Amino acid sequence: MATSAVADLQLVGSGPFGHGQTGDFDSALLRTADDRELVIRVPANEQSASDQSVELIALQAMTAGIRSRLPFEVPNVKGQVSVRGTRAVVYDYLPGYNVEAANIPAGDGVASSIGAAIAAIHSLPGSFVAEVGLPSLTAADCRTEARNIIERSSATRLLPAAVKQRWTDAAADEALWQFQPTVINGSLNAESFVITDHEVGPIVTGVIGWGSLRVGDPARDLHWLSGAGDAADSVLAAYRLSAARHPDRLVSQRSMLHAELELARWLLHGVDTRDQQVIDDAVSLLDGLVDHVLGDLMHPLSPQTGPIMAVADVEEMLSRTPQTRGTSAAQSSGIAMETDSYDRSELEEALAAEDSNGRPRNDEKSRLSNTDAIETGPIDLVGVEKASVGNAGAERAAAAARAADGASGESRDSHSSMDAPSTNARSTDARSTDARSTDTSSTDAYTAELDFSTLEAAESGEITPLTQRRPSSSAE
Repeated sequence: MATSAVADLQLVGSGPFGHGQTGDFDSALLRTADDRELVIRVPANEQSASDQSVELIALQAMTAGIRSRLPFEVPNVKGQVSVRGTRAVVYDYLPGYNVEAANIPAGDGVASSIGAAIAAIHSLPGSFVAEVGLPSLTAADCRTEARNIIERSSATRLLPAAVKQRWTDAAADEALWQFQPTVINGSLNAESFVITDHEVGPIVTGVIGWGSLRVGDPARDLHWLSGAGDAADSVLAAYRLSAARHPDRLVSQRSMLHAELELARWLLHGVDTRDQQVIDDAVSLLDGLVDHVLGDLMHPLSPQTGPIMAVADVEEMLSRTPQTRGTSAAQSSGIAMETDSYDRSELEEALAAEDSNGRPRNDEKSRLSNTDAIETGPIDLVGVEKASVGNAGAERAAAAARAADGASGESRDSHSSMDAPSTNARSTDARSTDARSTDTSSTDAYTAELDFSTLEAAESGEITPLTQRRPSSSAE
C-alpha cells in the first residue's frame, strides 16, 4: 500500500507502530532504502476515517509559514491510496516518545514544554483555518455545542441527576462563556505530544493528530489536564506565560467541563453504535463522577468567589487592625468592631438628631446633642476691657495700701507725734479696701485714686521706718 501511495518508494523494512493511540487506526513504521522512516495509517472505523479526512485538509493548509510559528514539528503527508472503502495515508515519522498524563512530572521540563506548545497552537492566525473550510466557532457556538451534548446525553436517561444539574448550571453561566476563540487542535491529549531528550531536558519536538483542527474554545485543548495531577498547574502556568493573548480567567473551569463532557460523548458513542460494553463503561464513569462532584466541592464549574481565609489568617488580620484608645462598652465586649476612624458616641448622637428622611429633628434632645444649633450672642469687648483695667488697678491699689500701712505702723512706734501721716495711710488703706470691694461686686470696675504722699514722705526720709525696706515693684 505504501509503495502505491508514494511514487518511487523503496522499502527495506517495516514494523508495528503506535504512540499509544486508542486503536482507531492500523499503523506501521516503514524504513526506506535512503534510511528514512515513514508511518502508514489506515482508519479502523467511520469516525477515524472522518477525522483522517479533516487532518489531511488541516495538514495541507499548514503552510511553511504557519509551521514556522510552531516550536515543534508537524507531520507532512507523503501520499495516500484508497483501501477497502477508505484510504491509507503515508506521513513523515516524528521520532520520540509519549508520556502518560499521570506520569508527567510537575515543574520545569516536560510540563512547561507542553504548556508552551499549546500556547503556540492557540497563537496561530485563524484565517488559514477558515480559508480551507474548517469549523470556525464563536463563543456562543461553543456554548450551544455543549448544551446539545448535555441534552442528548440526558435523553438517554442514563445521565445521573447530580451530573446533569452540574452541567446545566455551567451551561447557563454567562460569565463562563466569555472568551476569545482561538485556533485549537481540538483533540489534544498527553499522547499527542512527541517528546525527545535534549541537553536542557525532555521537550516537545512534535505534535500529532490534527483531525479536529478548528477555531473554538481554547479550554478544549486543556481538558486532558484533569488527569495530569500536580503537573496540571505547571502546564497551565507555562501556557499563561507563553500565550500571545492573556487567557480568560475561567479557562480552567471550562476545561474541567470539557473533560467531563468527554464522558457524555463516550456514552453517546456507545448509544449510536449500539455497543453495550461502551455504554456500560460510560455509565460506570459517570457514576464515579457523581462521587467526585459530591465529594470535591473545591472544584466548581462556576466562577469562584476567591479563596476562603482560614481562622488563623482572620485572627492575624484582626491583630493588625488599629484599635481606638480608651475604654468603651464596645471595646470591653471583645466582639465589637474596633476602629480609629470614628467615635461611636458621635455617630449615635448624629443619628439621634435625624429623622427617617435624614433631616434634623426639632425636639429639645436633638438641639442639645447638636452643638452647632446652640445660639450665641455678641461679646461685650468694652465691658471686658473695663473689667481688665479695673482688676489691674485694684491690684496696684492693694499693694500700695499694704506698703503704706506697714510704713505708718513703724512710724507710730518710733514717732508717736506723727499722727497725720498715719491717718493718711489708714485712709488710703480704707480707700483701697473700698476699691477691692467695688471690683469684686461689679464688672464695671474702675481704677482707685491713690494718695501716694505717704510713700513719697517715707522715701524722702521724712518718715524713718524701724527697718529700711523699699516697697515692692508692684507697689511702685
